[in-house]
Amino acid sequence: MAWWSDLVESEPEFAARVRARFQVRKHGTMATLRRDGSPRISGTEVDFAADGQLRLGSMAGALKALDLRRDPRVALHCPTEDTPEDDPGSWAGDAKIAGVAHEEPPAEDGSHRFRVELTEVVLTRVGDPPDHLVIESWHPGRGLHRRERR
Repeated sequence: MAWWSDLVESEPEFAARVRARFQVRKHGTMATLRRDGSPRISGTEVDFAADGQLRLGSMAGALKALDLRRDPRVALHCPTEDTPEDDPGSWAGDAKIAGVAHEEPPAEDGSHRFRVELTEVVLTRVGDPPDHLVIESWHPGRGLHRRERR
């Protein structure tokens, strides 16, 4: 099992850049699986908690929470930012996290809370010079890998 704290410990600079992409705005995107196996996309807030856990929450009875109870696989995408057309190299990047959601005891208001076990963390950005993409990915047990795509 790998948690956010494990990534921070093994690759602190990479983890900081991923976290920064998720914190550029309040709401990111979450993908879950519906009962029939088709994808569901939902807005979500990602909490990088002080105890080293990455957590998600939702209102009581929300479909995304019911999806996670049934099938805990989850994918998260950071909030997006537009890139200035005249400066594509200024794009700060795009972060994605895949994992398994573990339900925690509900909050006092009955809302759902999940902590995410990491299976993959990816950061994609424009390289320097801005004629290629740089894709960095981290997987538990394999560590951080970097590749370029032209």
